[in-house]
Amino acid sequence: MKIRSLLPGLARAEQRVAKVVLEHPSSVAHRSITEVAEAAGTSETTVTRFCKAIGVGGYPELRIALAAETARSAARTNRDLGGAITPSDELRQVVGKVAFADARAVEETAEQLDVGTLQQVVDAVAAASRVDVYGFGASAFVAFDLQQKLHRIGRTCFAWNDTHIALTSAAVLRANDVAIGISHTGSTAETVEALRVAKEQGAVTVALTNFPRSPIAEVADHVLSTAARETTFRSGAMASRIAQLTVIDCLFIGVAQQHMDTAMTALEATYQAVSGHRLGSRPDGRRRRETGK
Repeated sequence: MKIRSLLPGLARAEQRVAKVVLEHPSSVAHRSITEVAEAAGTSETTVTRFCKAIGVGGYPELRIALAAETARSAARTNRDLGGAITPSDELRQVVGKVAFADARAVEETAEQLDVGTLQQVVDAVAAASRVDVYGFGASAFVAFDLQQKLHRIGRTCFAWNDTHIALTSAAVLRANDVAIGISHTGSTAETVEALRVAKEQGAVTVALTNFPRSPIAEVADHVLSTAARETTFRSGAMASRIAQLTVIDCLFIGVAQQHMDTAMTALEATYQAVSGHRLGSRPDGRRRRETGK
């Protein structure tokens, strides 16, 4: 997961090493550094630089990490339905593959999420006078989900998916505000630009992305990363959205915990405000009382 997320930011020779590792992780765990360098068409020094670039001390540590990951993957083999959906798959197989990929995105995102960074973001949002969220394309749905959640507990939050409105909103943020940019690739120009403007105004900036070394990280004070793998028919609108929503839910609950009394009061008030617009039975199975003729 980590190598895949850092791949775009690596030097070209290091990317060749990464591809060898990603294609044959179990094999690399038992090969010498010389063999890996030859397979990647590079030098042992580059392999060592690659190890440091992904956060491991050296090649021996990489082999140990790969061996451990291979063992974990083997334990999941029985439930691994594979990610690629083919035209010949039956609908039952499609359902199984989609469910597996989404569940894996949630699990792997939770495993690699930096809780320390998340806590800093929770603290910033909980103390913010206002929160701006920028998301375009599929990420816009996630941005509006966060806006709705924070509004329900009385926090001032606005989600923008129009470039001009996002930029004008970012331009009036201040030091006690928070701006959150959501982009799976981390290279959506509109999101990066809005977050840059917010940062220039002194706001705390947060990036939610699958690639922590992407351009959006350069304008973010805090980076929260997801771990979604996209396959056939699963562009940024699918697995990445599930992973992003996982992080958003964790952020929302963390903020709600810091304002527990007011949050619970607000949640009850908002529930009551819309309760009259629900038809049929109540959640407990009892019939709703008619309030009028």
